[in-house]
Amino acid sequence: MKVAVIGCTHAGTAAIVNTAKLYPEAEITVYERNDNISFLSCGIALYVGGMVEDPQGLFYSSPQQLAELGVNTKMRHEVISVDTTGKTLRARNLENGEELEDTFDKLIVTTGSWPVVPKFEGIGLDNILLSKNFNHSNTIIEKSKQANHIVVVGAGYIGVELVEAFQLNGKQVTLIDAEDRILSKYLDAEYTDKIEKSLQDHGIVLALGEKVVRFEGEGTVNKVVTDRGEYEADLVILCIGFRPNTALLQGQVDMLDNGAIIVDEYMRTSTRDVYAAGDSCAIIYNPTGKAAYIPLATNAVRMGTLIARNLVAPTVKYMGTQGTSGIKIYEDNIAGTGLTEVAAKEAGIEAEAVMITDNYRPEFMPTHEEVMLKVVYEKGTRRILGAQIMSKVDLTQSINTISVCIQNGMKMEELAFVDFFFQPHYNKPWNFLNTAGLGALPEVPTIAKEGVLA
Repeated sequence: MKVAVIGCTHAGTAAIVNTAKLYPEAEITVYERNDNISFLSCGIALYVGGMVEDPQGLFYSSPQQLAELGVNTKMRHEVISVDTTGKTLRARNLENGEELEDTFDKLIVTTGSWPVVPKFEGIGLDNILLSKNFNHSNTIIEKSKQANHIVVVGAGYIGVELVEAFQLNGKQVTLIDAEDRILSKYLDAEYTDKIEKSLQDHGIVLALGEKVVRFEGEGTVNKVVTDRGEYEADLVILCIGFRPNTALLQGQVDMLDNGAIIVDEYMRTSTRDVYAAGDSCAIIYNPTGKAAYIPLATNAVRMGTLIARNLVAPTVKYMGTQGTSGIKIYEDNIAGTGLTEVAAKEAGIEAEAVMITDNYRPEFMPTHEEVMLKVVYEKGTRRILGAQIMSKVDLTQSINTISVCIQNGMKMEELAFVDFFFQPHYNKPWNFLNTAGLGALPEVPTIAKEGVLA
């Protein structure tokens, strides 16, 4: 069996390693246009901020390790065309320009995503950078040494983590986003209001509800102009979002409108013997039951692993995702899963929410930090749709529990009475997850005049 793999980051590495182990007789060839593989891009802010000193820890494989598994890795090779019907591909060696043609029995597409780069006026000025791969992170670190005023455009996870890292390194930082809240895709206002205050308390300027119009400077950027203001900038980092990198297969497999490849529960595309995983794909989002584009490393490694399991025959189904994620901002530990209350309503779901603020363990303990938990559920069925948590003590693993609840279609009354242990070091007799469930119990039937239950 001849297997060709295009791209080798999270999903690609998982697919390759598992395919090599499950099918030792397979001839596996990997095409990667970068000079490194398997970079953990969600560690960029930690690397930029100096918390991670040795960047090698951000790589979880290498061409040498793959070679030990019998894999032929062609670094700095960009696949320029694919014929999924004829099962051939062409690749260009980016070092010398030479092209080669290859054939395959199975094709694994793990081409990932690429940052969104709008055509702003002045976008070509120096010191306007992206934050996606290892080379980007090295450039950011080097450029930031000489920068005093840094502007980050985009207030998603990466943008927020970067402004914190820059501020901790003594820089003057501005965060710009067209939305009126940071992290608006992941958290409701009860949380983002507190996080925004924390950022501002640390001196970070928030320019929210503002759209970038242009960049100014002579050769090198020195100003970011929005529709509402101007901001001094020695360095600009664009973190506006990502789009799937799937032009190679355009017209050959089914895709969403944004180009995300549609795969079934076995990671198969609409074309026989072509599989896809990771940020290049759409996946089933369990809270809505619909295909969605949710580029997360966790989704990618699961999908890549499942490709290997299902490469010869459909064996193990993917269970979908809740888009579970977490972030630490200064002293606050934050996590979320599934739909926010805002997102549920945008999806046309009549939703309600229980919001609790409580001490996570008994007040007689020496410390008993406060936890803020919100659980979103469907009004009619009380089916759990999502949850968000925030606290100074790390209670983020509780969101993984809610993720399982959503995946299994559980209701609020079931969450209320789930069996959680009690030990004063860790929680109360009613775990705060139970307490949230109790807050949405259905009404008790009343006694009718006839003396029977109504």
